[in-house]
Amino acid sequence: MSGGAPSGAAPTPEPWLQRVRALDVEVAFRAALAAVLPLAILVSLGRTDWSAYAAFGAMTAIFGRGEVYRMRARTVGVAGLGLVASVAAGTAIAAFAAPAAAEAIGALGLAVVLVGGTLLVQVFRLGPPTTLFFVFGLMVTAAVPTPADEYGIRVGLAATSAVFAWLLSMSGWVLRRAAAARGIRPFKDLARDLAVRPAALVDGRVWIQIAQLCAASAIVWVVADLLDLGHPYWALVSAVAAIPPPGAAHTISRAWHRVIGTVGGVVITFLLLWPDPPVQVLVLVIGLAQFGAEILVGRHYGAALLVITPLALVVSHLGNPGPVEPLLVDRLVDTVLGAAAGVLLVLAAMGLDRVRARRA
Repeated sequence: MSGGAPSGAAPTPEPWLQRVRALDVEVAFRAALAAVLPLAILVSLGRTDWSAYAAFGAMTAIFGRGEVYRMRARTVGVAGLGLVASVAAGTAIAAFAAPAAAEAIGALGLAVVLVGGTLLVQVFRLGPPTTLFFVFGLMVTAAVPTPADEYGIRVGLAATSAVFAWLLSMSGWVLRRAAAARGIRPFKDLARDLAVRPAALVDGRVWIQIAQLCAASAIVWVVADLLDLGHPYWALVSAVAAIPPPGAAHTISRAWHRVIGTVGGVVITFLLLWPDPPVQVLVLVIGLAQFGAEILVGRHYGAALLVITPLALVVSHLGNPGPVEPLLVDRLVDTVLGAAAGVLLVLAAMGLDRVRARRA
């Protein structure tokens, strides 16, 4: 009697297919395509100055990893709305705020995004469970000079890109059915199916995280202003990234991973940008970096930053070309500042945890 799977049993996947499934290439492909296609269209139109808006809308595709489709439709849609709202707020500050009031309005907008974004993430159980992308979208677009008459088209571009990313995220339903009809299973099984959690609105752990985020951002904002740093939003993003989600163990390793990974990523970015490649090559780099980021981010945060950093810097350079060296130096300095602020708040939380444990 020959070996193999019993009659009627699902065939055992080939070893190479098992390895592909383990890498979660589905989310990586859709995130890369969501980023590349809108950027390629902008390049063909000669409007690379609008790249940031398309890129932030495309970030919608990074949400919904491992979710069944009824949950994914909701969470990816909510994430897309959050990203577009953040871009709309940041673009409004850039287009309409008086210069004397722009900084104060930006600080107020940041506070709203930190509170509202964190509650959105926790109530709708978004994954990745962070408000980092909303903060990034707000601060970057607020820093881009924007003619008032282009407000609608720039926000509309972000919204269009987000809708495209949502459709890509849901396209896996069709692909999975087609693969199943042929007796193959090239994608990871979907297991995440969580209900909306309104109780997060009154969860003390969520509000502790919000307090940490606001405190770290305030520290970064003041220090960056005093030092007159370029691209201070990177410091804010680094601070937000260092704060763990509610219920997670407080650890400083994520901040160290961010600093070390960013240093390596800056070196890689210099090697990419130094030859001054054409924009078509930069778009390809963005797609490859987005793919690599989605493969690595769940495995090792520091390794993921080796491609996330070039992704962020190349998008920034594409939208606002300029000297490469100052851009890279700003990224390093701002990352160290933001990570330091995040570590300070994490250490404070660890100290409070120890005090509570002794009193218990």
